[in-house]
Amino acid sequence: MKLTTRRRRLAAVAAPAAVVALLASSCSGGDTPSGVAETLDPDEEVTLTVAWWGDDDRAARYEEALDLFEEQHPNITIQSSFVTFDDYWTARATEAAGSSLPDVMQFDSSFLREYAGTGQLLDVTPYLGEGTDAAIDTSDVAPELIDSGTIEDAVYAVPTATNTWATFYNPSVVEKLGLEPPAAGFTWDDLAAWTAEASEAGAGQDPALYGANDYTGVFWAFLQHLVQEGVTPFTDDGRLGFTRDDMAEWLHSGDALREAGAFFPVKRAKQLEPESGFTRNEQALEMSWDNFLAGYVASTGQDIEMLPTPAGSDGEKHMFARTFQMAGSAHTEHPAAVAALLDFFVNEPEVGRIFGTSKGVPVTQAQRDAMELEPGSVDEKVVRYEEERADDITEPAPIPVEGFGALEAEYKRLGEELAYGNITVDEFVDQWFTMADSQLS
Repeated sequence: MKLTTRRRRLAAVAAPAAVVALLASSCSGGDTPSGVAETLDPDEEVTLTVAWWGDDDRAARYEEALDLFEEQHPNITIQSSFVTFDDYWTARATEAAGSSLPDVMQFDSSFLREYAGTGQLLDVTPYLGEGTDAAIDTSDVAPELIDSGTIEDAVYAVPTATNTWATFYNPSVVEKLGLEPPAAGFTWDDLAAWTAEASEAGAGQDPALYGANDYTGVFWAFLQHLVQEGVTPFTDDGRLGFTRDDMAEWLHSGDALREAGAFFPVKRAKQLEPESGFTRNEQALEMSWDNFLAGYVASTGQDIEMLPTPAGSDGEKHMFARTFQMAGSAHTEHPAAVAALLDFFVNEPEVGRIFGTSKGVPVTQAQRDAMELEPGSVDEKVVRYEEERADDITEPAPIPVEGFGALEAEYKRLGEELAYGNITVDEFVDQWFTMADSQLS
């Protein structure tokens, strides 16, 4: 657990598994009537708790930003804490069971239905507006980005940045393999062929080099594939929009590579955790969100480059952008101060300079303009990537079902079992849908 070192501290408490189940039975609603916006009193002494997940670098950026917010609002004091991603949601589940979430928290759409549906998140709709008089000025935020934090016309999470799926590759490893990286218009079939060729070329090196990890075992890659094939992953009422056959077909697309040992070995991957074959320069290519670039550069010590997602069967990318979000607690005693801090994270130009693209590309032009984009820098590459891919980003981001985090974790676990050869594709699908059906019922 990591705690900030400047203010009064809040410890993130790890919960026993049984506590997580209490979230579903937590009391609904907060202390502020729905549809009513309070006004911030500049003379009232207010303390807000703020939590996020991340590493020391992200913590330093938050501390700098929150220092500035306190300077701008002398009556508001911030208590802050941060932990890793997995520990973060364990701590939030504990707090949610007692209706005691932090006043403001870094949020992920994967948990939106779960927390909004049980009355844990502040509906900030009354605070949204256009112009400088609005508590949260949304005049420079695209409506579809606001939609990413919306359920049934209520806005529970505010976007601060966008992330887009990317194919990262390590030019140094690709060169060692004697290959060129995939062409920008590559398809999933092209990726499979390239992965096989790369792993064959790297088999004789010490350590052996591989083309890619088993991307069929990555849940977000599966969702991107579904969107490309015209399948809406999740319905508006929070159900699955894909079938067992959809999942089986996707997993079977990796059969030949698994049988040939062309994917990065799962045994070696487990040995390297929390690093990966890609960050240890033993794997040429890996897919993730574009804001991971800074971490990849720092871990590998290499000049990492980005390609778009492989194209679907119609030759088009059909990409989508996810939002990096902030949310407030429905049980906060200071909703107006929460709204002021959310507006700060969305609109304050200095926040753009402080965070750069470490959380993604800022949603407002003022913050994008404030970033220091040195040619060839990580921030410049991420911004340029999203600008270059603008015509390919044609689909809305899926709003995950309730309990998405557990479903994604189960998909990852089964992917490892499949890679070990402990289960078949059919057993993978049966086990995953059994869990999903139980959870969504």
